[in-house]
Amino acid sequence: MADLTDPLAARREKLARLRAAGVDPYPPRFSRSHQAAEVLERFAELEEDASVRVAGRLQSLRPMGKTTFGHIEDASGRVQIYARRDQLGEKGYRLLKTIDLGDFLGVRGSVFRTRMGEISIRVEELVILAKSLRPMPVVKERDGERYDTFQDREARYRQRYLDLMLNPETRETFRQRSRTIAALRRLLDARGFLEVETPVLQLVYGGALARPFRTHHNALGLDLYLRIAEELPLKKLIVGGLERVYEIGRVFRNEGLDRHHNPEFTMLEFYWAYADYRDAMDLVEEMLRAVAREVCGGLEIAWGEHQIDLEPPFARRSMMELIREATGEQVLEQDAETLRATCRRLEAEMPPDASRGKLIEKIFDLAVAPALVQPTFVTDHPKLVSPLAKSHRDDPERLVERFELFVGGQELANAFSELNDPEEQRRRFEQQGALRAAGDEEAHPLDEDYLMALEHGMPPAAGVGIGVDRLVMLLTGAEAIRDVLLFPHMRPRTRGAAPAAPTDRGEA
Repeated sequence: MADLTDPLAARREKLARLRAAGVDPYPPRFSRSHQAAEVLERFAELEEDASVRVAGRLQSLRPMGKTTFGHIEDASGRVQIYARRDQLGEKGYRLLKTIDLGDFLGVRGSVFRTRMGEISIRVEELVILAKSLRPMPVVKERDGERYDTFQDREARYRQRYLDLMLNPETRETFRQRSRTIAALRRLLDARGFLEVETPVLQLVYGGALARPFRTHHNALGLDLYLRIAEELPLKKLIVGGLERVYEIGRVFRNEGLDRHHNPEFTMLEFYWAYADYRDAMDLVEEMLRAVAREVCGGLEIAWGEHQIDLEPPFARRSMMELIREATGEQVLEQDAETLRATCRRLEAEMPPDASRGKLIEKIFDLAVAPALVQPTFVTDHPKLVSPLAKSHRDDPERLVERFELFVGGQELANAFSELNDPEEQRRRFEQQGALRAAGDEEAHPLDEDYLMALEHGMPPAAGVGIGVDRLVMLLTGAEAIRDVLLFPHMRPRTRGAAPAAPTDRGEA
């Protein structure tokens, strides 16, 4: 006989009783007439004793002799149900003995207001739609607020379905994420950009300085790479005559995990013929304001202890000027050893083969980036770390026409006036090859197919990449990128480790 003190065994025993009684605990469908929120919001419009059909997960159950109260919850909210033995009949009321918190139920009944004033559904028919075989973690009321015992961040990331089930704020975060992406699409579509799709599996990866993931195609006998950016195929489309294109998709970089990085993330990239990086700055600023208004309802966003204001024109500052103000160093004139010493002074030990460009970037990351809380376009980067950007018209030997947008101390966007000179692009690729030979695993590989496309002629163009996950972090106030990814990457649990089995909850 099953140990009915074990909540999992008790639930399976109820499942067996249902099946023995000829009840299908997993029927194929249920036709509902209203969601929970509609019943509550439209109560005054509904005729007295109007019949409704609702469905959702059982969140509370309070048997009281010949009556039972409970709440079921769907995507819109929760509504109270009220069951009486004389209305359901003995068979229907006995069915209540086989249900548990977490089960999905379908209910048909009439809407009324209880003596306590709560809008409720008087149950006339009850259908089990899915028997839950595992208890939900505890959810209780305290000082008028709901709280749950499923608070461990790692558990919430690993079992996102429970996080979504228990925490309305998590569900709202991902609704805001969806609204953010929809708003970006609408804005670009309205400006004549064409949404396209480009390959995720690539023979030659490129478009960023990053390490790729490698895989193998058995039928073709080829090693392929998961893309690290969407850039190069999109620029081939500019060559082909599609003058405004964009893509929102996953990119993959074989890098570490931290508050701002996940090896798989979502990138928006768009390319705009006959524009430059200054035009791109104007459009990105406009996009950020439009999305904030739609998703947040305004242009002031709480970010930790700061209040970020998107209303004024965003600051535009050169990278070299910002580094000089923060460190007193003229880094563009300095050799690698001097730059490495500055990194040490900033408490960063760099590998001996780090290039001058990587050292300058590290100094910026340590000394400048964390202080860029209000929106700031950081412009005019070293050519050493920007192999795909056009040389700067005022300092073509050392700088490129590039910007990164920083908000809340993190980079949200990266953009160039795109390099469209095929001979110069080949020289840049060859310089990257020398860095790769010296041990830089993130150096850009030479891509002959891309060079061939450029040799057919690409018009002047601006290109922009926006980290969608980081943008959602900003708009929702999330502290870590994992908070805005439904299924973030996690280290495997150690052998034998498992989440603690939850116990059945009390009343919600």
